[in-house]
Amino acid sequence: MAERETVVVTGASAGVGRAIVREFAKRQANVGLLARSDDGLDAAKREVEQAGGRALALPTDVADHEAVAAAAARVEDELGPIDVWVNNAMTTVFAFFDDIEPDEFRRALEVTYLGAVWGTRAALDRMLPRDRGTIVLVGSALAYRGIPLQSAYCGAKHAEKGFFESLRCELRNRGSGVHLTMVQLPGLNTPQFEHCRSKMPKVPQPVAPVYQPEVAARAVHWAAHHWRREVYVGGSTVYTIVGNKLAPWLAERYLARTAVKGQQTDEPAGERHDNLFDPTVRDEGAHGRFDDKAHGRSMQLWATRHRRWLAGAGVLAAAAALVSTGTGLVRK
Repeated sequence: MAERETVVVTGASAGVGRAIVREFAKRQANVGLLARSDDGLDAAKREVEQAGGRALALPTDVADHEAVAAAAARVEDELGPIDVWVNNAMTTVFAFFDDIEPDEFRRALEVTYLGAVWGTRAALDRMLPRDRGTIVLVGSALAYRGIPLQSAYCGAKHAEKGFFESLRCELRNRGSGVHLTMVQLPGLNTPQFEHCRSKMPKVPQPVAPVYQPEVAARAVHWAAHHWRREVYVGGSTVYTIVGNKLAPWLAERYLARTAVKGQQTDEPAGERHDNLFDPTVRDEGAHGRFDDKAHGRSMQLWATRHRRWLAGAGVLAAAAALVSTGTGLVRK
């Protein structure tokens, strides 16, 4: 029997992180679960164990470097050497920039950006001496293209991408066997639109088209086991990134006109508890409230995973066309 992987997932209690935990649990991995929500962590731990894996629930604020380092040590002591570390934890504030208080903005960056930095540091401290292991940064199309109401999150993801590029250069310079990859995600149906802080009059929602968190989880698991620099998930991620490179001025005008209203439902916000400073006090699971709008598959991700097969099919089709053309010329 093959030795089980040991995996750490931050933000493991809900949303994409919870879906990632389930994806690794299907393979009976040992999973270290890092998040702040006790109820969500307990539920995630049960799911791993029911799937036949081992789980260690570690209440951790990823903005605290020492807490992340201590959690990594616990995982290795109790589950074994870490093979894969997934930096997924995030939080944000849905608001116009000038409505976000300095402590709110700082907190969103500390969790979303520095949480990924501290997780990467904790993983590298263990992986570099062994010269093996994979670190996955869960990114976003918004690492390339900022949108309104998301200055804190977009700023964090842009910073994360710059950190990713710098660190990959350093690992390559050292000839390291540690693999660093980043998965760029589209809008997803997760509970973040219920538990992230919002100062908008209507309930926030993901930018369409929306995908289920399991789509992201499959991409993260695949990225962790294939030597790919970046993985784009969803056609919308591709055209956001490519479109912004080709015509950023056009993307800016379009988003200015559509994205403020497009990120809000028609439902008044009312009173809501958020997790910016305090953890959620219930098990939220992986899905948000937008199941009826969310796609369960991404053809673009399928194409990414099978690009060699598609390239081969393209070569064969081109060869067949050339043969057909040549035969037609001979007959003439």
